[in-house]
Amino acid sequence: MDIGINLPVVNPATDPAFLRDIAVRAEELGFAELYLGEHVVLFDDPADEYRQSDDGTAFFPSMANLPDPIQTLTYLAACTSRIRLATGVVILPQRNPVYTAKHVATLDWLSGGRFDFTIGTGWSSEEYAACATPFDARGERCREYVEVMRSLWCAPVSSFSGRFYELPACRQHPKPVQQPHPPLWFGGFGDATFRRVADLGSGYYGFDQTPAEIAVVRQRLAELLTERGRRIEDITISHGVYNRMPVSPETLAEYRDAGVDQFVVSLRGAEQSAMQEELERFGRELVGRF
Repeated sequence: MDIGINLPVVNPATDPAFLRDIAVRAEELGFAELYLGEHVVLFDDPADEYRQSDDGTAFFPSMANLPDPIQTLTYLAACTSRIRLATGVVILPQRNPVYTAKHVATLDWLSGGRFDFTIGTGWSSEEYAACATPFDARGERCREYVEVMRSLWCAPVSSFSGRFYELPACRQHPKPVQQPHPPLWFGGFGDATFRRVADLGSGYYGFDQTPAEIAVVRQRLAELLTERGRRIEDITISHGVYNRMPVSPETLAEYRDAGVDQFVVSLRGAEQSAMQEELERFGRELVGRF
């Protein structure tokens, strides 16, 4: 089992230079991947509950620094050479798919093919409203936008006609380094997410779930993949922990036994020095042990 790391962007002690240092040191220590999620706006008193917390409150405050994940990972791609880069997650249905395809292809091109594109549909209706995008039917919009992007990544001349988007015949370059395009992973909970993985994806990204819950997810994914002539071994199962469970070699062994291929840790120290110390500890205790 590989070990990835969530970049500590929500911590007020983090700045661009520290992110660079964390990325470079994580690569030196043998971490497999750097992750960064997305929220374009946050709200002081959210109307919607965050599913993966005990009280419905998101683990990040409305004043949290949440830089754009694709731009930030592009910056870190220039500072590293081997470690992979992943969104965790990008809220695709509230984005423009043509610009997103361009940004993803550019990051993959600049990084030498190190990008894993992890997609979600989000939970905040207010964030969708701020993006002037309907919250309803976001799952269907997500699937359609994936097809728009695939056309732009793969076809010499791209076009698409659907319920939510019309793309006239056009060309987009550069194409991604990874062929036919960067791996598509889907994050979220429930059968709609699992079906997107089985139909369109090469990975699943979960977070703040117990090993027992992940084992159930894996079994359901295996069923859906088998129905489509695919195997559970064809996909990557990645799991991150933000605010629910402590990280130790013992708990990671449970996740490995539940079928997790990559476990994503988070740095929790209040100051840069504490986060650096935790990174070193994770490197010693976790990387290469599973």
